[in-house]
Amino acid sequence: MLTVHHLENSRSQRILWLLEEIGLDYAVERYERDPKTMLAPASLKKVHSLGRSPVITDGDEVIAETGAIIDYLIEDKSDGALSPERGTPAWRRYNHFLHYAEGSLMPLLVMKLITSVLGKKPTPLLFRPMGGLVGLGMQKQFIDPRIRQNLEYLDAQLGDADWFVENRLTGADIMLSFPLEASKARGGLAQFPRLIAYVDRFQALPGYQRALERGGPYAILGG
Repeated sequence: MLTVHHLENSRSQRILWLLEEIGLDYAVERYERDPKTMLAPASLKKVHSLGRSPVITDGDEVIAETGAIIDYLIEDKSDGALSPERGTPAWRRYNHFLHYAEGSLMPLLVMKLITSVLGKKPTPLLFRPMGGLVGLGMQKQFIDPRIRQNLEYLDAQLGDADWFVENRLTGADIMLSFPLEASKARGGLAQFPRLIAYVDRFQALPGYQRALERGGPYAILGG
C-alpha cells in the first residue's frame, strides 16, 4: 500500500488532501518535529536521504518533493480528473501554477519566516538586536514587496472564479494551498478578500476535512 510519510504542520498535508480527492487507499506514517529546532526528526532519513517531507513510498519506490508526488499520483494513480488534458492551454496554465507555488511564492515565505526569527531564539543572545534589525530591513526592502507582488498576481489570476484552472478543483489548487494558507495565517491576505474566500472555500471541502482527520493537528508554522 502507498504510504505518506507525513511531518506534522508541513507541506505534506497537501498530499493527504490529494489522496482523499482521488479516493486512493493509503497509510500514514506520522513524524513529529523536534521541539527545539522545529526540523524533521532524523528518522525520516531512513525513508529518504534528505530526511524531509513530503515523501511517499509505493512498494519499492520512494518519491520526494510535493510537485513530483502530485504529478505521480494524478498521472499514474488516478483517472487524471484533477488535471486538464495535456497539450492544451488549460494544461499549460495548470503546469505553471504547479511549479509556481514552490518555485516563486514559497521561497519568499520561507525567507520571511527565517528573517522574522533573527532577533529571537535560537539566534545567540548577543546577536539578537542586530539580527532583528537585519531581518526587518530585509523584509521591508526585499521580501515584503515581492510577496505582495505575487499575491497581487494570484488575486488577478483568480479573479472572480472559484478555482485557478478551468474554474474547477485541480492539482494546481492543491499545490497552491499551503503557501496561501501560510499567507492567510500570518495576516498577509488582509487586502485580498478574494484569496481569503478561496482559502476558506478549499478548506471547507469534504476531502480537505478528511485529510485533516488522517494527518492530525495542522497549524502553519509562524502563524
